[in-house]
Amino acid sequence: MVKVKLFANFREAAKQKEVEIKASNVRDLLEVLVEKFENLKPLIFDDGELRDYVHIMVNGKHINYLDGIETELDEGDTVAIFPPVSGGC
Repeated sequence: MVKVKLFANFREAAKQKEVEIKASNVRDLLEVLVEKFENLKPLIFDDGELRDYVHIMVNGKHINYLDGIETELDEGDTVAIFPPVSGGC
């Protein structure tokens, strides 16, 4: 199982801050996640493609620096899913 931590509007849509999912890579994990929590689908995907503003980290490393949505997952990994971050002075 992989631990999935949800933040901000993803947490609100799923009404969960953390779930465990069995998946072999990030794509599989996201598909299981949106099947389990349908409210997440429009926030994470646009016509089946990962929205540009969704930030996903596997064990503290952004998937952009790994193998993207095809990043392999191992038992015990932690995946964090963040919405866009904004703010300033």
